[in-house]
Amino acid sequence: MDFVPLIDAIGEAATAVLGGAVVGALFGFAAQRSAFCTRAAVLDVTRRRDLRSLATWTTGFAVAVLGVQCLLSYGLIDARETRFFSTAQSLSGALVGGLAFGIGMVLSRGCVSRMLVLSASGNLRAVYTALVVALAGYATYAGVLVPFRDAIGGLWSTAAIGGNDLLAQFGLAQETGLAIGGVLVLLAVIGIAKTRISLWRVLGGAGVGLSIVLGWYFTYTLSLQLFDPIQAESLSFIRPLATTGALATGRESIPGLDQGVLIGALAAAFLASVLFGGFRIQTFSEPGTPSIVRYTAGGVLMGFGGILAVGCTIGAGFTGGSVLAISSLLGLAAMIAGGAIADRFVDRDLATDADRARTRPAVGASALR
Repeated sequence: MDFVPLIDAIGEAATAVLGGAVVGALFGFAAQRSAFCTRAAVLDVTRRRDLRSLATWTTGFAVAVLGVQCLLSYGLIDARETRFFSTAQSLSGALVGGLAFGIGMVLSRGCVSRMLVLSASGNLRAVYTALVVALAGYATYAGVLVPFRDAIGGLWSTAAIGGNDLLAQFGLAQETGLAIGGVLVLLAVIGIAKTRISLWRVLGGAGVGLSIVLGWYFTYTLSLQLFDPIQAESLSFIRPLATTGALATGRESIPGLDQGVLIGALAAAFLASVLFGGFRIQTFSEPGTPSIVRYTAGGVLMGFGGILAVGCTIGAGFTGGSVLAISSLLGLAAMIAGGAIADRFVDRDLATDADRARTRPAVGASALR
């Protein structure tokens, strides 16, 4: 796709913002309509629930991996010069940061992308948590927590294992990535069939995965047409919150893809919530809501852990996982493990109740079933 006319008309930075907004809007709309949530997918397993959230999540991940592997196999993108493979990535950061992020995700009852979607749907608890994540993320990205980030991140890197490419580590051809994506899609189809999730959940999960594919295609294509090339990338939400904080403090002066992603995701999630009756103001005063201290701790852990792991469940897990980067897959696994551990020890009573009786769909269940 030729972006040169658009670049000439509105400039390089504005083109990046606009493209990011389009990709972010696809994610925001799809995530809002499908109730896409990594925490909910983890809790489906730890609490032995009906696995509908897991089926939705698996659909998104499968589409992301297969779609990006298709782009790589047919030469439509090249990931070799991206941050995942051009420099050594921290494996200790992925492990420690991923665990911290996963624990924070359970404490705040949603990961970063889920917090943004809920914020756009009127949830003031999510707005508060997203602000805490942004502050902690900025402190880890360019503030007082940088020494801690560097100390942990420097313990073990992909240089020690000979690289970050999963396929290269095992001497496998690029076509193997297509096979992996195909297996994931097959597992997703089985999950859809067994749980009988709604069409909105299927389309929404697939839309989340497709947004990752489009993000990679857009940034790679744009990088080839800019005077000052950028690294190809796809969606992330912890980094945009941190870089937006840097913009607000004057540490950075030009908005770009990150800000476009935030704008698009928030606007589309808000639109979806209004159009389909999902917008509702929710506060900390509602019955059964945990303490604000818990949300604060969760936001801090996600902000610090997300930057340390070089991404959230989307930025590291889906964007990095789709190119089969070892550090990203390790980080995603750590996030899932952290979430499962936190649910067992922090929300022990809820998990125990779920162990005793599987969740049954309520009478008159919504279309998100």
